[in-house]
Amino acid sequence: MTSPEVELRRVWQRAAGRGHDGVLEGLLERHRDPRRRYHTATHVMWVCRHVDRLVAHHDEIGRPLADPDAVRMAALFHDAIHEPASATNESDSARLAAERLAEVGWDDARRAEVARLVELTAGHTVEADDLAGAVLLDADLAILGSDANEYAHYATAVRAEYAHVTDDAWRTGRARVLSHFLDRPTIYATEPMRAEREHRARANLAAELAQLTDT
Repeated sequence: MTSPEVELRRVWQRAAGRGHDGVLEGLLERHRDPRRRYHTATHVMWVCRHVDRLVAHHDEIGRPLADPDAVRMAALFHDAIHEPASATNESDSARLAAERLAEVGWDDARRAEVARLVELTAGHTVEADDLAGAVLLDADLAILGSDANEYAHYATAVRAEYAHVTDDAWRTGRARVLSHFLDRPTIYATEPMRAEREHRARANLAAELAQLTDT
């Protein structure tokens, strides 16, 4: 089985070309932080896989992406900075992406687009005409529509990352997040993800919410 880091190196070389491995290594090192239980290279690998799947099925998402490599790069950087006690992880990750992509030689417009996409992961909401944003966010949220066992592992791992938060505070905050997604007309923005995962995602979120509120 291909390791997540090996696969991410392939994604990186596809999007950035060869000769910038030092930038990638710095990014991978961040994801090796032992405090990370869910936001690891494995998570990023799966986000990249879902991005590529949606890119390949552009007929199902409405049209081809203008710059699929910008979306791949946003996937690579979207959790570059993950400090559980911080409220600025997404903006900090976006800024880091723009800085590192300057070293790679990306122009201002492409770096700004990657940064914009990364910042969208703060609220996971996207405008109807923002196809690149829809692809990234749906890929990031794919875990919500996984099978019940995989979802349970995800929920446990996320809780472990926030071990510093008291149980009462966790239940309150997590319930707010789950309710936010359940109150949306749809969790996913692209038709393929809605068809494949919307029903399971709602079932998973509702089950976790019930568990939190019954405790």
